Amino acid sequence: MDDDTDRYAPQKLSRSDQANVDAFLARGVNSVKRKPFRPIFLIFLLIAVVTGFSLLSQVIAQWAGVY
Repeated sequence: MDDDTDRYAPQKLSRSDQANVDAFLARGVNSVKRKPFRPIFLIFLLIAVVTGFSLLSQVIAQWAGVY
């Protein structure tokens, strides 16, 4: 948002309450910058892990003489 719309918006918190909120958000776990969540990467990772375990189970089954 630009500063013009923020200037005319009614303030919902008092200045001291807003300062407390800002201080809370600036410390601890909230202050750590994180990479954005990438669900597509998670899906590909899940497919790779399931495929890897499937192939490993096939190799173990052949090695044990099940097939």
